[in-house]
Amino acid sequence: MDTWEQTLGAGPLLGIAAAGIALILLLIIKFKVHAFVTLVVVSVLTAIVAGIPTGDLYEVVMGGFRSTLGDVGILVGLGAMLGKLIEHSGGARVLADSMIRIFGERRAPVALGAASLFLGFPMFFDAGLVVMLPIVFAVAARLGGPILLYAMPTAVAFSVMHVFVPPHPGPVAASTYFGTNLGLLILAGIVVAVPTFYVTGYLWGKVCGRRFSFTDIPGAIFSTEDDADVKNPPSALTVIAVLLLPMLLIFLNTGVDYAATAGFITGEETWAQVFTLLGKSGIALLISLLVALVVLGSARGESGSALEKLVDSALGPIAAVVFITGAGGMYGGVLRSSGIGDALADVMNDLGIPVLLAVYTVAVVLRVAQGSATVALTTAAGLMAPAVMAGDFSQMQIVAITLACAAGSVFASHVNDSGFWLVGRLFGMDVATTLRTWTVQQTLQSLMVFAMAALIFLVL
Repeated sequence: MDTWEQTLGAGPLLGIAAAGIALILLLIIKFKVHAFVTLVVVSVLTAIVAGIPTGDLYEVVMGGFRSTLGDVGILVGLGAMLGKLIEHSGGARVLADSMIRIFGERRAPVALGAASLFLGFPMFFDAGLVVMLPIVFAVAARLGGPILLYAMPTAVAFSVMHVFVPPHPGPVAASTYFGTNLGLLILAGIVVAVPTFYVTGYLWGKVCGRRFSFTDIPGAIFSTEDDADVKNPPSALTVIAVLLLPMLLIFLNTGVDYAATAGFITGEETWAQVFTLLGKSGIALLISLLVALVVLGSARGESGSALEKLVDSALGPIAAVVFITGAGGMYGGVLRSSGIGDALADVMNDLGIPVLLAVYTVAVVLRVAQGSATVALTTAAGLMAPAVMAGDFSQMQIVAITLACAAGSVFASHVNDSGFWLVGRLFGMDVATTLRTWTVQQTLQSLMVFAMAALIFLVL
């Protein structure tokens, strides 16, 4: 690859990119081919058509896959294990009950949502929703309110954390493409997630509760057994401490980086290097998991073999997401190596479209067309990475671009999105009601975060 140069012009290269995206959408939507297989096939075909030498083709294709999985796989895996421990220990119920006691029954919807924000740091959207909804329905039944008043804030809390805050795969994948500082992304992700939850989750949930005031609880979806009878559950403060630990460790890395950039330290000091190591996202999550194994596991009387089986069970459900993200990285690597990404960046610059808006728009189009937020985000990030990397952007501006890409990937969830059916089924809603509630919410969430990302981009 060192001696190979792309001879095709911008027009043919963009045509190849457009054909590749169209093929992705066709295979996923029309022929129902799995997104992982689709992205691998299209990556190889794109590399061939773009003229990458046959002798280098395999390394180019696999290079993007390996580099993406190297960052995403360990974070998602450790995060899923941490979430499983919190769920199994009864920590989810304890945290939710504590929030309701603190906020009071009148504010139960926002209390449930606040608990879900904490739990949403390590837990995936679908896993967290299934864990919390039995608690949500129990509160709704006890207080006699409409289901959506209590369920919508909880679902949105998990959604905003899943979409915008590492270690979830979407923001981690985007940060890999754009070279985003993970510590700053966590901080900014939380800053945008909380008000977005309040406006598009809690306030929109109140609107939905008034308009769709059904109170029938779809209890048959869940098993009759829950974590209410867990022996010796952890305290709410213990759960919160476990959730905050990885964030605090990651901020050590960010703090050292800023201090070195500002000239306060050289960064070569032993303590600075130790802080940097502890603040690496993978190390921070590993330490947090080890602490959780003791605090939420063995200290509560769980045996070693039971804990081993428990954390192992967390990996199966996330395998598809991890491999799809890796395949998206494969496609992005091909786009960069073939020069397609650079060609798209040049065209965007010539048209005068700001990078922030271009990233968001590409993600929105892909999201609406094929449904998967992961595919939309990884493809958009891969396409736009050259423009972002070539631009003279500050670290906070790159964080804003990352958030904009993530925001575009959740726009207008509808019938081609598995999350649409998950929420509709769990909440006991028909398709029309799901469109009028969840689809609108996801659109509002996308637009609100994009607006905040634009503000961060312009101000910082």
